[in-house]
Parts: sequence; C-alpha cells; structure tokens
Amino acid sequence: MKALILTGGQGLRLRPFTCQTPKPLLPVANLPFLAHQFALLRRHGIREAVVATAYRSEAFPRTFGDGRRFGLRIRYACEKSPLGTGGAVRNSAAALDPAEAFLVLNGDVLHDLDLTALLRAHRAKRAEASIALVRVKDPTLYGLVETAKDGRILRFIEKPSLDEISCRTVNAGAYVFEPSVVGRIPPGKPYSLERGLFPSLLEAGRPFYGCVTGGYWMDIGTVEKYLQVHLDILCEAGAGAALFRKARLRRRGAFLWEAKARLAADAAHEGDGHVLVGAGASVAPLVRFSGSVCIGPGCVVERGAWLSDCVILGRSRIGRGARLSGCVVGHACVVEPNASIGPGRALGDGSVVKQYSQL
Repeated sequence: MKALILTGGQGLRLRPFTCQTPKPLLPVANLPFLAHQFALLRRHGIREAVVATAYRSEAFPRTFGDGRRFGLRIRYACEKSPLGTGGAVRNSAAALDPAEAFLVLNGDVLHDLDLTALLRAHRAKRAEASIALVRVKDPTLYGLVETAKDGRILRFIEKPSLDEISCRTVNAGAYVFEPSVVGRIPPGKPYSLERGLFPSLLEAGRPFYGCVTGGYWMDIGTVEKYLQVHLDILCEAGAGAALFRKARLRRRGAFLWEAKARLAADAAHEGDGHVLVGAGASVAPLVRFSGSVCIGPGCVVERGAWLSDCVILGRSRIGRGARLSGCVVGHACVVEPNASIGPGRALGDGSVVKQYSQL
C-alpha cells in the first residue's frame, strides 16, 4: 500500500513560522514534522509515500530527497496552483497504484493512530472510502462525523453548537480510498475532500465508513498547538514519543542532548518533562529550566538564563539572565540579556528582542 500525504496548505494560522517554511517541514522535537509521519508509516509496514505539495514545493525534495534515509521511497506530486485537499488527491493519481487502495494523511496532524486497524476495518466493510475518527472533549471546535452502529457514516456537522452535538467523533485527517474514489474528483480544479467528495459519497449511497481509533492526536495548525505538541512529546505523552525515546541522545536526569551539543554540568531542572538540546547547541553555566523545553540545533543559551515550557528553533541566541516562559522563538533570533518573553508570544525568524525588554 502507498500513502499520500497532503502538504499543500500555506499554514496561515501558524504564522510567523510558516512565512518561510512550509508547516509540514517545521521542526517538532528537532525533526521535520513529516519525519514523525514517516516513522508512523514504517511502524505500520508502509514503505512508499507520495507527498502532494503546493506551497514552497521545492523545499520538500530538498529536505527529504528520495526518502531513503527515512526508511521510505518518496515521490512528489507538485501542484502548479493550489487545488485543495481533493484536487491534490486527483493531481497525485499518476503516482498511485490504479488497482490498489491507498492511505491519505493530512500533513499537519501529529498522531499515532492505528493505521493497521483502519485498513483492516476498511477491508472488512468492503468500503469505498473510510475515515479515521477520534473522540474529543469539546466537539464545538471541530466538524463532527456521525455514524451508525456498524460504522457507516450518516452525516457531517460542521462546528456544531452545544445543542447540535450528537456525538464526539471528529475527522482525524486519515483516510483509506479505493481507486474508484479518484474518478469522483474533477481533474485540474480546486476541490475539497470535506466539502465536495464526502457529501457526494453520502448522496450516492456509497459504502462510506468511519473507524474510531485510539491514540494521541493533535492538529499543529496554531502556535498554541505547535507548542503543546512539543510539551507532549517531551513529557513522553505525544505521538512522537516513541521516536523521541529511540533517538541517539545522551541523557542525564531530565536532560537529553544530541551530537556535539554542550550542556553545563550545573544546569538545573525542576518540575515534570524533559529538556532537549539540539545538535551543536550550547547551554552555559547557571541556566535553569522548568517543565519541558526544546532547544534547536546551533542555539546558544547564555549564563543565568531561565527557560520554562518553551521552544527555541535553530541558531537562536538567548542572552544572559533572559527569561522565557510558554513561548516559541523562531530560527536565528536574538533575545538580548535580561529580556523577558511571556506565555503566548511567538517570535518570527530573525527577530531581535532588546535587553531588558518585556514581551
């Protein structure tokens, strides 16, 4: 079976970080986000992937090449202009097997869904299309998928009000399609799976099923969710935790560091979680950490800084005595000595925060 990963969106809700970098290539725990999806595919025996690209398409083959170092064979299907989720599937048809069902994944959701169970249910129901479903606490934030007892999809309810909630299952962004589904999508035109294909399958009475699978699930589409994914992984609760545990890291208490990173012997940590220090980064003496912190490759954290539940992307410098809490710092930023950055703040790539400033 082949997997098709949809990566064409511009990631507008995750700006400023997606101004230069496509969302699926943003680092999560110091790995490109899609590397976590590739690891999931390998765990479920899938060795071929097609990456459907539109926004900054050239960055994907530059990052992943032919996929060999990620344990996959990767091909790319580039859109000349954005075609939406459905149009991307149709545009990728030449790279798929015309006689075999295929898996589709949204390229901005970190999860460890049981893809094997999804495929097994799809085959058992002799479905034409199947959707992985997850249960959520607050369904008003999502589009609900209502199913019959046998899993057949009955209807979709977009962002329901409280009195419209009839279930708590939402679209998890993972699908299995038979080849016939591709023919239902108009070629060369923008088209949506969610607003076009799925309603048409229901209207035609096609065998269309939902499969509830357990596991971690998080859409990384906003700065808040992007930070939360890091905190979850570093607390070993998230979908990337298995990959995180198996990585070649040096360890000391709550600290984990990659090749050629330097961590002062007196670095202190309090609370739950871990501190991940990227390759070639350095942490000076008297730096204190609280909770979970991810420091990107090539970063410098100077003497006496205090970092709590935050993410610092590669090549940034955190000055002496600076304080960071609940924030995300982009690539190649400078936070000058004694500056403070508080919860909810996001610094775009190359930002400079002057000394003693408070954000």
